[in-house]
Amino acid sequence: MEQPKKKSFTDNMRLWFKGILEPIANFLGKIGLTPTAITLTGVAGNIVGAVLIANGQFLWGGVLAMLMGPLDALDGTMARLRGEASNWGAFVDSVSDRYSELIIFGGLLYYYAFQSNMTGVLLVFAAVIGSVLVPYTKARAESLKFDANTGILTRMERYMILAPGLILGYYYPAILLTAVAIIALLANITAFQRILKVRKQGHELLRQMKQNRP
Repeated sequence: MEQPKKKSFTDNMRLWFKGILEPIANFLGKIGLTPTAITLTGVAGNIVGAVLIANGQFLWGGVLAMLMGPLDALDGTMARLRGEASNWGAFVDSVSDRYSELIIFGGLLYYYAFQSNMTGVLLVFAAVIGSVLVPYTKARAESLKFDANTGILTRMERYMILAPGLILGYYYPAILLTAVAIIALLANITAFQRILKVRKQGHELLRQMKQNRP
């Protein structure tokens, strides 16, 4: 019997805040907004936030990033309530999430490079590597019929570390560097956790195949 997939922190957050998200999603739908419009608004907002961050305006860049974060949940909720949920919509949502996150990191990378802060540049680069590999390992595993839904730092947790880190970093720059360092470390650990989980499943599948040989 196939074991049910373990819910991620992001999945649980959507369940916990369902009573808040659904009324907001219904209201946005009634005034004529579509899930795609919400998705694109989130990307556009993060682009503006990244420009602010690149210019050292961490407070407003962080506030904007924090405001754009809930849109990630709203577009999916709107699609479900409108009966328009589809694989294509999920694909667009996932790709836009990657763009939004990497754009914010891009603004931060530009700022540290302009300040000749090599420590900041390297930490952001490491955070980007982890942030890309976390969803990639999951998507690649699922394409091979493996389950990689595990790890300590998914996108929601990264968002909950980075956005407050940006806001507080306006007053205390060391806090922002610490937040980026935490993401860099834990995101790469998460990717490694997923690799190990898939490795275990792959070895188990190979063992079963050998046992079933005539």
